[in-house]
Amino acid sequence: MTGKRTSLYPMHQKYGGRMIDFNGWELPVEYRGIITEHNKVREEAGLFDVSHMGEIEVQGVRAAAFVQNLVTNDVYTLEDHRICYTLMCHADGGIVDDLLVYKYDRNRFLLVVNAANTDKDCSWIAGKSLPGWSDVMVSDLSSAYAQLALQGPLSETILQKICDRDLSKLNHYGFDPEMKIGSVSCLVSRTGYTGEDGFEIYMDPDHAVDVWEALLEVGGDHIYPIGLGARDTLRCEAKLPLYGHEIDRDITPLEAGLGAFVKFDKGSFIGRSILWRQQEEGPPRILSEFEMIGKGIPRAHYEVRRGREKIGWVTSGIYAPHLKTVIGLALIKREAYAPGEEFEVIIRNQPIKACMKRGAFYRRPKNHY
Repeated sequence: MTGKRTSLYPMHQKYGGRMIDFNGWELPVEYRGIITEHNKVREEAGLFDVSHMGEIEVQGVRAAAFVQNLVTNDVYTLEDHRICYTLMCHADGGIVDDLLVYKYDRNRFLLVVNAANTDKDCSWIAGKSLPGWSDVMVSDLSSAYAQLALQGPLSETILQKICDRDLSKLNHYGFDPEMKIGSVSCLVSRTGYTGEDGFEIYMDPDHAVDVWEALLEVGGDHIYPIGLGARDTLRCEAKLPLYGHEIDRDITPLEAGLGAFVKFDKGSFIGRSILWRQQEEGPPRILSEFEMIGKGIPRAHYEVRRGREKIGWVTSGIYAPHLKTVIGLALIKREAYAPGEEFEVIIRNQPIKACMKRGAFYRRPKNHY
């Protein structure tokens, strides 16, 4: 294996991570087992190395206007030190990527993008900055950051022990750009990609090992290092989208059920005209939740049929460790969408029964933050 390595690679070795290639990176798929790690995050806390994620800075006196045109959500409504989830779209409505927009102020934004798409996204954003946006500077800062994700109902309790701010005042989708964790200066946000409360910690890569070890020490038995395997089952169980699965170049936000993050009343943005037409007419496909009736795990891209008719395909499917059932998402023809109806997933050339549902996925209990 000869992929890129994050600054936390020695920690993955130390804690027994089983390494795999992930989009050109050497990263741990698991340490103690995917189900064990999944349940640890649901019940207590887990620590993830997500340093492979991309960070792109946009600066300039028209930075806000530039980002507003680039993404589907309304960044003009963001207060300083707030974050929004959004999407970048092609002119035909297909998705370039989903991302988080961090607003420092109206002249400075940090865009956090998917690791596999960083180079593509940088090229896309830089290309959009050339015609008529000479006063906007786009910089790829990915190599300047290591990023940890601390997730789970005990994440605030653990982080509070070694940081210098009152975390109860850091609201969901907010960030503090100058928090100290021990003696290390960090940017800390509160979003998450697991369905749980949690924090993202950005710092100079040279300090990542110190922060990693400090969190594991103060967390004690309440925290485990977590690999990519549980990261995927956690996000899928919570119905969070993944590029190349629920969202992609030929899937629009409305088809993916992400219309809440498309703000038509904000004015022009890339892809608006096609998406508005879908909003008016209804998208041609719908992302449907389902639960398996027969035995089998529905993998991405498995065909979905009703009788002999192909009505779509699976985008993600798992055995959900917390819910203890097999669930999935399928992108299907709009006219075939009927919650409560049965259909078949083709698994190893065999049609296996499943049922379209609503509310099949995990939602964090109200007493968890």
